[in-house]
Amino acid sequence: MIPGGTNLPRVGGYNQTVVLDAIRAHGPISRVELVPLTGLTAQTISNVVRRLLNKGLIEESGHAYSDGGKRRTLLSMRACGAYAVGVHLDPDFVVVALVNLAGDVVRSRRIRLIGPVDPADLVEQVARTVKRLVRDAAVDPDRVLGAGIATPGPIDGANGAIVDPPNFPGWGQVPLAKMFSEAMGMPVAMDKDATAAAIGERWIGGAERSGSFLFIYIGTGIGGGVSLDNTILHGDSGNAGEFGHIVVEHGGRTCSCGGTGCLETYCSPAAILADLSERHGEQVMARLGLTATPKSLHSDWAQFRQAVRRGDPAATDAVRQAARRIGQASRSAVNLLDVGRIVIGGEAVKGLESILSEEIDAAVNGASIARVVRRVSIEPSLIGDTVGAVGAASLVLHGNYAPGWRQLTEHPR
Repeated sequence: MIPGGTNLPRVGGYNQTVVLDAIRAHGPISRVELVPLTGLTAQTISNVVRRLLNKGLIEESGHAYSDGGKRRTLLSMRACGAYAVGVHLDPDFVVVALVNLAGDVVRSRRIRLIGPVDPADLVEQVARTVKRLVRDAAVDPDRVLGAGIATPGPIDGANGAIVDPPNFPGWGQVPLAKMFSEAMGMPVAMDKDATAAAIGERWIGGAERSGSFLFIYIGTGIGGGVSLDNTILHGDSGNAGEFGHIVVEHGGRTCSCGGTGCLETYCSPAAILADLSERHGEQVMARLGLTATPKSLHSDWAQFRQAVRRGDPAATDAVRQAARRIGQASRSAVNLLDVGRIVIGGEAVKGLESILSEEIDAAVNGASIARVVRRVSIEPSLIGDTVGAVGAASLVLHGNYAPGWRQLTEHPR
């Protein structure tokens, strides 16, 4: 589809996002340095900077070094200029965070989910938590741009609904975006958790996360987010990046998606613990303090990660076996997408980064098609284990302040 035409006033809004994005990624930076970086004229830069200063989105933050001439004033993003709420929905918990323009978590709350959860009850509980976080942080509600919701897939992106999520039995097709917007009284954006995480990395990382990368998200399940040339891929239905459903064992284990041999059936936390028990027996499980019941998955996984960090041979063997399969799937993704960076993150990753990186590096840089042309870097998330909630908030921040065709084609409101 060819983008529709636009009136010149819309270009002004687009230019503001271009300049703000440049200051966010490269600041502190002077007006003069913004000219070649953005391709805008000095006069346009001057006008745009003045508007951003008036809106409180940027600030003058000192002066550049000078060897005799006039010192240039430096510009930086003003973290308290705007805020967004991030809600990360996982089968075991909900993380709610108030995030400022720089991507810093100002206040957060973690809500444990026990047993079957009613969507309406959950939405109301989260809405009350959001209002409390904003009040406790003494933030002007008018500076809260909206809320982002990061959910497991699959989703109906066009209608803001989550559709038969495997780990939320009985949910069917739930219009979460509409429900959260009505309960919170603010605009809501919704996306898959792994895609939101990739957007969060792109927003927070600035120049370090420019270009193209694959984000591998490991929580209760496994997902992927893809940035190609600074554009996050969503796909026609909003379900691009289902990394956990790359087939790694033909005719293998049955997956919740209805297929067989999917990566997630071998490398999710539950699958890794089950493999540990099968390969090393109940004595090892008891020695590591693992009870291996569905209700103890969260505590078992924490214990397991501690064992890996201690260098326990059985735990290390189990995670390394899973990491090899993740490397196998990563090689397929890299061959398809030709990205130069893989980022690893998510709630379940902490303490396992080095082993995951080693095995993914060996699989990708040892056998990918383009390995003779470039080396793929394997890096941990810049955000850490709150990437889901920060990524959710970044749906709003990125949507409002990252340059894109949306600013040119949408009608003013």
